[in-house]
Amino acid sequence: MEHEKICQLGRAVIEIEAQMINNLSNRIDQNFVKACQYLLHCEGRIIVIGVGKSGHISKKIAATFASTGSPAFFIHPSEAKHGDMGMMTKKDVIIALSNSGESEEIISILPFIKRLDVPLISLTGKPCSTLAKAATINIDVSVEKEACPLGLAPTSSTTAALVMGDALAMALLDNRGFTEKDFALSHPGGTLGRRLLLLVDEIMHQNDAVPIVPSHASLKEALVVMTQKKLGMTTIVNNAGELIGVFTDGDVRRALDKEVDVHKIRVQHIMSKNPKTIKCGILAAEALNMMETFKITSLVVVDDENKPAGIIHIHDILRAGVV
Repeated sequence: MEHEKICQLGRAVIEIEAQMINNLSNRIDQNFVKACQYLLHCEGRIIVIGVGKSGHISKKIAATFASTGSPAFFIHPSEAKHGDMGMMTKKDVIIALSNSGESEEIISILPFIKRLDVPLISLTGKPCSTLAKAATINIDVSVEKEACPLGLAPTSSTTAALVMGDALAMALLDNRGFTEKDFALSHPGGTLGRRLLLLVDEIMHQNDAVPIVPSHASLKEALVVMTQKKLGMTTIVNNAGELIGVFTDGDVRRALDKEVDVHKIRVQHIMSKNPKTIKCGILAAEALNMMETFKITSLVVVDDENKPAGIIHIHDILRAGVV
């Protein structure tokens, strides 16, 4: 195999598909706008249908709609003829993909779709095809050439359909006012979902696990608490239980460098004042950003009265899979 020839072919495929996709920008017209309006006002579900390679693209488009605030699912046209038509209702909007616009499996169910009297949006490569003419709105996704060297395998055409489907989904996302939090609710199991949903309250050390010593405690007493809680630090509170400082491993080293009397000196005299804190109910991702910004490894989580409610350590965030 000639390595350079292989690379040339790979580049050619990418360049051809990129050019075909670029041509799609001219198809964002009134038909695109009308299609978006039908989809935006859909009271039921968006049903995407297609066969062969277009079927695979249809599944992905349906998944993109569903994950960005537009409930949708895929139905195979052949299965629709054998019972799955019952999944369609008069409140739905149907999107049909067919490059030729003549896919027999889709054409055969057009009469049933017409009986439902629902909007039919077609994405075809031939505006004069049977499917395009039967559709309420047809969006032209035709390409001048496939990226396949033989001009046979669906390549540019399937990519064009996929990109147009993404364009529809993103237009709907924006018009629905879909937010990052909405997106996270559809992706609770992934890293993104954890970044956008996980709160410090859910992973912080709390209750008896929180190291707390009064301001009048000795350095020795503070060290005992730090050792017991195993967080490398302790909070320092006043008589009202309010946070006034923290004492960390670093503070220990600095105190020893000064040759202080660990039995007599009060921790309030060598603690770090005005420590960085975070409120309950804040995202763990925000806590991580604070740690990275201030180059610290833990934060005190405080309540509305500035009393220690918990400790969140960077290891807690990493274990939770926020990053």
